Amino acid sequence: MTASELEVIGWSEGKLWFLDQTLLPGEERRIETDDPTVVADAIRRLAIRGAPLIGIAAAFGFTLGFLAQSAFRNVPLRSRVERLFTLFAATRPTAVNLFKALERVKECALSHSDREADLERLLLQEAQAIHEEEKTMCREIARNGSVLLLPGSVVVTHCNTGALATGGKGTALGVIREAWERGALRHVYIDETRPLLQGARLTTWELQKLGIPSTLITDSTAAFLMLQNRINVVVVGADRIAANGDTANKIGTYALALAARHHGIPFYVAAPTSTLDLATPTGKEIPIEVRGAEELVLQGLRRVAPEHTEAYSPAFDVTPADLIMAVITDRGIARPPYEQSLAAAVEASEKVSP
Repeated sequence: MTASELEVIGWSEGKLWFLDQTLLPGEERRIETDDPTVVADAIRRLAIRGAPLIGIAAAFGFTLGFLAQSAFRNVPLRSRVERLFTLFAATRPTAVNLFKALERVKECALSHSDREADLERLLLQEAQAIHEEEKTMCREIARNGSVLLLPGSVVVTHCNTGALATGGKGTALGVIREAWERGALRHVYIDETRPLLQGARLTTWELQKLGIPSTLITDSTAAFLMLQNRINVVVVGADRIAANGDTANKIGTYALALAARHHGIPFYVAAPTSTLDLATPTGKEIPIEVRGAEELVLQGLRRVAPEHTEAYSPAFDVTPADLIMAVITDRGIARPPYEQSLAAAVEASEKVSP
């Protein structure tokens, strides 16, 4: 699988297929299913991950519940809609894309309840539209954000924000890729992203396929590289951005933003307008997913902490808006005051939505 053809999710002959990201980089395995519960479990266990991709997968998974062979088929329509909505809404609480996608397919089903024979086709069209919209937004984010990287830029990024997270070109990784293609990027440092190593396992995998020079580092190394003047820009993604610009992203992002501020290094967030949550005033109201202790005390099957060790493992943290120089969206570059610029981005997006 090459970078130009990196497809991680799709629909084929009444089934959803997706790349199982828990097996990367060792194995590139596609899972194919017509069972919504398999898709929900894949989201929960991070076989499908990344805010935009979770929304895409949930929309397709919801659609599977309306296929002729579905176990949900004999459930009354409104009950089926609610059961499917609840199934996917319960998977991961932080990424707002999930809930926006679910609201769209739910509305599609309920607004066409008098055309139940057509619902499979109509829902599939809606899910495919969500997928295509995310691809388009990724391309625009990449184009808008790459101009912020000056010639010779050395970037550090956190977690994974490419095709594996978005189903498209990527958000932060899309910006990095676009900057490389136009000759502005010199090198990328990749935080390993503890504890599940999305940077080490996934971002390195994508950048190698893209032919972009990169170096893997521990999360705590980034600040030291900044002290040595070896990094001059930070670009990360987001799972939810509140109305005031506070941003939830993979745990470790806040520390990276603090280090960048201390060293006078620009810190940029790249995210589609589908990740902007104007209904959430500040980061304090963003629900933060806490993962199981086993992800922290085990490395694979190997125990790295004693039995009965108490562990706290939030999947995300919140970076305050005043540490973010700009938010790169598909509708342009938003700068402080974010209450105005993010609202304008959403409004511009809604004007061009189908």
